[in-house]
Amino acid sequence: MSSTTQPSYPVKLWEMTRRQFREGIDDGHIQGVIVPTGSTEQHNEHLAMVHDTESAVHVAERAAQKLYPKVIVTTPLAIGVSEHWMNHKGTLTTRPDIFAELLYDVCDSMRRAGVRHVLAVNGHAGNAGPVRQRLDDMRARLGIDFEFCSYWEAYTPDIVKQWMESGNCPAHASEFETSFALAAFPQNVHWEGVDYATAKLTIRDPDRARQDRLYHEEAKLATAEKGRAMSEVAVDWVTAKMAEMMSR
Repeated sequence: MSSTTQPSYPVKLWEMTRRQFREGIDDGHIQGVIVPTGSTEQHNEHLAMVHDTESAVHVAERAAQKLYPKVIVTTPLAIGVSEHWMNHKGTLTTRPDIFAELLYDVCDSMRRAGVRHVLAVNGHAGNAGPVRQRLDDMRARLGIDFEFCSYWEAYTPDIVKQWMESGNCPAHASEFETSFALAAFPQNVHWEGVDYATAKLTIRDPDRARQDRLYHEEAKLATAEKGRAMSEVAVDWVTAKMAEMMSR
């Protein structure tokens, strides 16, 4: 592949061959990488537990497509810091330091491959604190341009007011996340068979129990139209953030 030839390869690293990645790096086409971070955790009675991971991958992939061929998306971190949801059977969690170090290792792998700009796009609130507490140390050790963000940072109060009847965003498995799923991966929304009133819930904290019930009701306000609008805002915001990093 010559430096003037437009490459043709997937934007997802795990779908690429080693040749495609190597040539993209060597020819200077691949300049930045997005690392999606999410979780495998409860999302109320109706959303698949992969939601945080799939939403981060969705935003990352769409942004990479807009910036093609300069940006690729790594394999996502699909188990996050979710100790606060362990009352709900099926949730997977990891320790904050383990999660942060795994993220570091993924970013360092890309650094060793020749990538100089890495953006971690997060889809799970529990991951944010542990990473931000270690962000300066991670940057110093990596020695490259590294940023971390949660994709819902794209939403201003005006955007939330325009599209979310509940006024809550991101809100766990509520109107926003359910709308996002209806737009991006409707197969992950399962209202069939849901009977919240008789469900055998295991929420020990009274405040969390009240919030869970509130968000369950707000989720019924969700529509695919709302999800498309909100996801597009996030994609454009992440695209601009990645483009700005590569301009440095």
